[in-house]
Amino acid sequence: MSCSITEAIIKPLGDSALIVQLGDELNPATHQKVQALSALLDHPFDGFVESVPAFTNITIYYNPVVVHHSLMNNDKNHHSPMTPFQKVSLVVNDLLRQMDEKQVFGGKLVEIPVLYGGEYGPDLDDVASFHKMSPEEVIRIHTKNECLVYMLGFAPGFPFMGGMDERIATPRKKSPRSSIVPGSVGIAGKQTGIYPLETPGGWQIIGRTPLDLFQPDLTPPTSLKAGDRIKFFQISPEQYKAYKEQNK
Repeated sequence: MSCSITEAIIKPLGDSALIVQLGDELNPATHQKVQALSALLDHPFDGFVESVPAFTNITIYYNPVVVHHSLMNNDKNHHSPMTPFQKVSLVVNDLLRQMDEKQVFGGKLVEIPVLYGGEYGPDLDDVASFHKMSPEEVIRIHTKNECLVYMLGFAPGFPFMGGMDERIATPRKKSPRSSIVPGSVGIAGKQTGIYPLETPGGWQIIGRTPLDLFQPDLTPPTSLKAGDRIKFFQISPEQYKAYKEQNK
């Protein structure tokens, strides 16, 4: 069973979650819908566990046993025909009616220093060659636009960003690396992102930031969140070392 309202589609994910699909394309308008619904998901019903926003949808996890008992307690005859999924869907539909899509959810502007090329950006030359331009031109284009953080995922604190100039959009590497240094800035298709931890990965690494974007001892542990706007700027090896010294 699926339910829909205001162009949203609600569909089950197993027996303890549902997905609210708010669009089909990665764009700022759909991102605003995701942010608007997320803002309303503050323990909206008994049995709510958590909500996880993504590019074009939100997954809502719930405890079906708690939702079921809530149904029974609210039904004097104890003969409610609704399943937990149907009950949660009704709640979500009510929230969708409350959504103010005109409200703008804007995050903070974060400037990210990047040391491009060399050992810090081993794929910069390949990206430049792919587009028949110089490495300096790739850097100029990558630092020109503000990018929007659509979601965090893959690894703790990994920001998936849109808004990068498509002139430097580049496919992922055919063979992923087994290990990528934290802070590495990469390109995959039309997106750019930053590896906050040492992980395997197939993005084209064009530079590295000296900033620590994931610090598990802090609350919250991630420096970025969905809705933040990112502006990259180029730094020298000396400036990179200075940033590292300041953040020790």
